[in-house]
Amino acid sequence: MRAQTRRIGLLGTASCLSIIATSVLAQEQDPTLEQDDGYLGTLELGESKREIQTDTAVPITNIDQEEIYDRQAGTVAELIDTVPGVTLVNGSTPQGSGINIRGFGANSTFGTDQKVLIQIDGATTGSEEIYRIGTQLFTDPALYKSVSVIRGTVGSFEFGSGVVGGAVLLETNDASDFTGGEPGFRLRQTLEGSSNGNGFTSSSILAWQPTEQYEFLLNYSYRTQDNPDNGNGDVIANSEFSNPSYLAKAKYSFGDSLEHSLTASWQDTTSDDRDVPYDTFNTATFGNVDRRYETKVGILRYQYRPADNDLIDLDVNLSYSDQEIFSEAVNGPDPLLDADHRFQTTKLTVKNTAFFRTGIVDHDLRAGVEYIHRDRLDADSAPGGTDRRFAIFAVDDMRIGDHWTITPALRYETQTIDGDPNQPAPENGTFDHDALMGGLSVRYEFDNGFAIFGSGAYTENLPIIDDLEEPGRINQSEKSRTYEAGFSYNKGDVFSSGDVLRFKVNLYDTELTDITSYVTTEFIPPFTLVFTPLERVETQGAEIEASYAHANGIYADFNANIVHATQTADDGTIERWGNEPADTARLTVGKRFGETLDVSWELVGSRAGFDGNNDPIGGFGVSNLRAGYFPQEGVLQGFEVRFGIENVFDKQYRGSLSTRDAVGRNFKLSVAKTF
Repeated sequence: MRAQTRRIGLLGTASCLSIIATSVLAQEQDPTLEQDDGYLGTLELGESKREIQTDTAVPITNIDQEEIYDRQAGTVAELIDTVPGVTLVNGSTPQGSGINIRGFGANSTFGTDQKVLIQIDGATTGSEEIYRIGTQLFTDPALYKSVSVIRGTVGSFEFGSGVVGGAVLLETNDASDFTGGEPGFRLRQTLEGSSNGNGFTSSSILAWQPTEQYEFLLNYSYRTQDNPDNGNGDVIANSEFSNPSYLAKAKYSFGDSLEHSLTASWQDTTSDDRDVPYDTFNTATFGNVDRRYETKVGILRYQYRPADNDLIDLDVNLSYSDQEIFSEAVNGPDPLLDADHRFQTTKLTVKNTAFFRTGIVDHDLRAGVEYIHRDRLDADSAPGGTDRRFAIFAVDDMRIGDHWTITPALRYETQTIDGDPNQPAPENGTFDHDALMGGLSVRYEFDNGFAIFGSGAYTENLPIIDDLEEPGRINQSEKSRTYEAGFSYNKGDVFSSGDVLRFKVNLYDTELTDITSYVTTEFIPPFTLVFTPLERVETQGAEIEASYAHANGIYADFNANIVHATQTADDGTIERWGNEPADTARLTVGKRFGETLDVSWELVGSRAGFDGNNDPIGGFGVSNLRAGYFPQEGVLQGFEVRFGIENVFDKQYRGSLSTRDAVGRNFKLSVAKTF
């Protein structure tokens, strides 16, 4: 059956490529087509797949709407694994996937360790340390227009505390993204299929602007997949899913120059799993359950941006996120498997951005206050309670002349955790904590396109509701300091007229102490399991991003992540950090033919490392091919056809920190049109 599916995919591929080649050849033979579409003027700047953020000391990567479409990712985790420093834990399924940045975040036990922050339109989402069924981000990539990944701590203080690994910031689609900000109605329909696992996706977007003041958007996506095969043709069990998602969003702008706006949105993603293993990371333990996931995010946002006042750019964001996980044992009641969990987080953020000048210094000051209230349902396998926090923060980008940028950042946060009064001590207690955190980054830009930068940052991961079970954890926050240094380059006309060369190299050193979330385990036969607390985790690494693009359409993108990490136990034993990711590199080479065709080849490589079970795994190199066809005339004008082959040579491998094999060769075809 799999061979038949692949033959069908190959026939479809040949047909698509034949149509594409014919169209491109016709345009190349008729030079008037190139003159009419106006694309050559844009190409003079040189465009690669992703713009490297060389103008900041913060290690940040932005993935825009075009790249989201291009990647055809089934999960948000799959979308951002192209960012250096990001490692996926089983990224091909929403339920069992997790995001790990610089060795922190998801691991083979928990969906999150609270050191990677996830925000959707400013709403903090994700679960806490749910054993074996945790997930940081359960949503559909079709709902979003951009994803930003901040690595490390220095750029995180306006978003939250305890960010050691990094932050993932998602922005949902707006109606004006499809109407162009002008009154009118637009419908965008996308259909996508994948051969390995018989995947199917439909995404429908209705965007309506009756006037410039009103925007309305409805986005419904349905994504389904059976169990795929690995490179050896073996079924990757517990990987099937069926997820409907929707987003409803409305915006009203008012005032003499529409300087005021109110935005309301609601999104929902669900999944029903029947008779599946309780453990979403592995599949041979504990037993089977019927399980339902539901993640909801609601936003009410007010913005005030007067055009004649640089001191005011006010953003008031009231958000609510709710993640429910209902689990019922298939073979009768079981205290472990009957594990219903619910996390509800309400947050109010008031932030203002002010532009002003003091002497020779230009300021871009972002300051605000934040209130966070999280409720967690009490369960047999996890304590319930509330976590209330209040924070004040300020980040000031100070530019001195044309060369210096100095950015101090501060965040002060207080916390009160209340346990369930019906539970025994310490789970029924009240605990208070506070912390002052901050950082400083300095960047110097030369006149020749080079820049150097450095930063230092300190943050604290305050206790979570899970810690109510242990007096030693609930009274202690984890502490982290990170130092970074690097250089960047951004210049045009380097080798020939119309080309652009960009690169950024970032070195970091992170130390985590007062650890409560990690222990080492040792099994002593016949029945003894010994847990040893960790005293310190140290990680050092280098992240490299580079791109080259020419006006003739040729481009290349490269990124790499090199990391070394150790853990020190309370008894002084120093070992390899159990969550240390493997060194990786990614190279993409492609060419654009006007506005009509974009073809690229991507090579992903990884050194040998360890999987999520701490077993050695070999290194690998995997090729991916992508083509995008965008007809500019004829009956297909306005259609967007994207075709990809992932794992072209059907390589059998397992990614670092994962507990499952990677998916084998997979053909993907999507067709979209905006009416």
